[in-house]
Amino acid sequence: QVQLVESGGGSVQAGGSLRLSCTASGRTVNRYAMGWFRQAPGKERQLVAAINWSGQTTWFEDSVKGRFTMSRDNSKNTVYMPMNSLKPEDTAVYYCAAHGDWPSLIAGASEYWGQGTQVTVSS
Repeated sequence: QVQLVESGGGSVQAGGSLRLSCTASGRTVNRYAMGWFRQAPGKERQLVAAINWSGQTTWFEDSVKGRFTMSRDNSKNTVYMPMNSLKPEDTAVYYCAAHGDWPSLIAGASEYWGQGTQVTVSS
């Protein structure tokens, strides 16, 4: 079993930055693809960023390209997502996710979920 714990959420003004972190425990996730989903009020949960097990391949949803990045430190069982130039429409609960299969994660599936961390961007 894998437990995922997110941190780094908070409230910022538009144009500001935050860095989300997700640390796994229970077992190593070194061979798992990791992703960040977000869910805004009244909307479905959607994938916004993903990174493959080695960190060599990333994927970003169009609305965050050029503003969000993603990296991982497998020695720490942790992934990071710096978010820059934040917009009010980025306001959502952000969930860390892990899946052993890259295509499945990109398709929106996850084997493990974190509890979520709130990101609020004010105009």
